[in-house]
Amino acid sequence: MAAARSFSLALLPGLVLTANVALGAVPLFASEDVIEAAIDAPLTTLMDVRPDEAQLKGSFAWTEADGTEKRIEVKLRTRGNYRRAKHHCDFAPIRLNFRKSEVAGTEFDGQDKLKLVTHCMTLEPDFQPIILREYLAYRLFRELTDVGYGVRLLNIRYFDTESEDEYTRYGFVIEDDKEMAQRHDLKIAKQRSFSHGDHDRVRQNLVHVFQFMIGNTEYSLVNPEPDKGCCHNVDVLSDDKGLGHIAVPFDFDFSGLVDAPYAEPNPRYPIRIVRNRYYKGLCANNDLLPATLDLFHERRKAIFSAIKELRSLRGPGVTAARSARRYIREFYKILDDPEAVELNLVAQCRTPGESNDVEP
Repeated sequence: MAAARSFSLALLPGLVLTANVALGAVPLFASEDVIEAAIDAPLTTLMDVRPDEAQLKGSFAWTEADGTEKRIEVKLRTRGNYRRAKHHCDFAPIRLNFRKSEVAGTEFDGQDKLKLVTHCMTLEPDFQPIILREYLAYRLFRELTDVGYGVRLLNIRYFDTESEDEYTRYGFVIEDDKEMAQRHDLKIAKQRSFSHGDHDRVRQNLVHVFQFMIGNTEYSLVNPEPDKGCCHNVDVLSDDKGLGHIAVPFDFDFSGLVDAPYAEPNPRYPIRIVRNRYYKGLCANNDLLPATLDLFHERRKAIFSAIKELRSLRGPGVTAARSARRYIREFYKILDDPEAVELNLVAQCRTPGESNDVEP
């Protein structure tokens, strides 16, 4: 259970973070190289009907690291909540369903059902940097802890077998939740809600400061999604041995870092635009805040290196990296100023049950 405990111990002096070691056994998420891929499918029907259960047949092709080209059958359906609605995105997120036997021995080895985050608006080029910044958000979290979702960027050529339209857009796939939990000998905790006290305090602080860094308020560690289990844009892991629940955030498109044009601030919070940061950390954990911020200082170089890597994609990558760097630099200006830390984090903390606790 060493891996399961590392989420707490990572903040203690002298321990080394293992940001990508645990993904070494998962070929798809062990590399950060972009995969050149192609999807041929009845995309007109897929995006008109937007099935959440029925699956349409198509093909999926990609180029392996050694240059070998692969093509297999794939089943597709749309997924998601907000972005699945037609008035938000003309191209919804997709779930890809492979046969494990067909991907054995390839970079997709072991994969079955994969969440694909797509470009949302096909004819608007400004959405390319947006998808790259959302991919980056997952990468930045993994620079802070190994207990997080693996992601892999794809450059996808879409071919609509009905209209014969063809276009190429970036997208990225996200590690399956159960597989992510199993990598750490943990499981997804299935319950309707949690209390703040259920969570490991060190991990809780890490998640709140990370969300503050990327300017995200659309999450909860305690409250359920509508008509779903807990929690809003957060999965909770457990080993049932009393070590405390471990929060793993996802879905960052409403963050200031991503800055999607459809994103609006939640009216429960005193912010005017999503790029305004608002700290949701707990006052009860302020004693842990210095150690948490030390981790962010320690990983500063790695975080900016991950941002810089986007520039290699040129075009939208340069645009995404430029805005991301500017936004994250503002976060580090706060961390470098004790008075700013006091004003923006310590003084803004929440006490459950009191008026400043905006999560009922």
